Amino acid sequence: MGFLKRNPFGHILIIKKWLIRIFAVLTHRRYRGFNELQIEGSEIIKSLPDTNVLFVSNHQTYFADVVAMFHVFNASLSGRQDNIKNLGYIWQPKMNIYYVAAKETMEAGLLPRILSYVGAITVERTWRAKGKDVTEKREVNPNDTENIKIALADGWVITFPQGTTKSFKPVRKGTAHIIKQHRPIVVPIVIDGFRRSFDKKGLRMKKKGILQSFIIKEPLVIDYENETIEEIVEKVEFAIEQHQSFLKVLSEEEIAEQEKLDKLREWEY
Repeated sequence: MGFLKRNPFGHILIIKKWLIRIFAVLTHRRYRGFNELQIEGSEIIKSLPDTNVLFVSNHQTYFADVVAMFHVFNASLSGRQDNIKNLGYIWQPKMNIYYVAAKETMEAGLLPRILSYVGAITVERTWRAKGKDVTEKREVNPNDTENIKIALADGWVITFPQGTTKSFKPVRKGTAHIIKQHRPIVVPIVIDGFRRSFDKKGLRMKKKGILQSFIIKEPLVIDYENETIEEIVEKVEFAIEQHQSFLKVLSEEEIAEQEKLDKLREWEY
């Protein structure tokens, strides 16, 4: 029956659509009201094909980052230019957006399980368990990579290739293997301000009046045939501004300039 149409993962689309609508209404003021989301590059979203697009981004909270992406993507597709004004854009959301998330995170409570229905591709992290790094890496679950392949064939996939909310951690090679194997269009996104706005999970607001930034960059130019896994990893690290070269000892002048920028990010009401 058309009313009970499902996506490739068995999720009923009408239920998924209403969940997206409800969560969008509940979260909109977190990005436009209590805090302000400054967007750059939304015109890139409109130029992308409907399938086989991989978004790679740095990561600051478990859930607030990906919720912002659902807002920005749907607003951009509805003709908004670098803004999420007028929540009407969410009435007919893009239904084939998925995001990669740790299985243990999405199973930790009722709300994460509901959010999982919206589009999570849950994976078992081989290097981390229960919030701690493990000494012996586990084998990659082949079902995880197969599910990412299915999601790319059906639509867009969001991934946080560092696999953690900690800054300047290395990009995992698994992301590069996916890129090399499935040859998606790879769109980098750089976010900031979310760590100051929300708690680590991204469910509770920690502070109001924060200017959040959301920069969408041009798709990466990748030689899928000849570039090595290591070269793709490095390219992604630079694109999402998480390469080790971004870490440096700042001079007193640079520290003062950074403090001035931080002040600008805190908007007083």
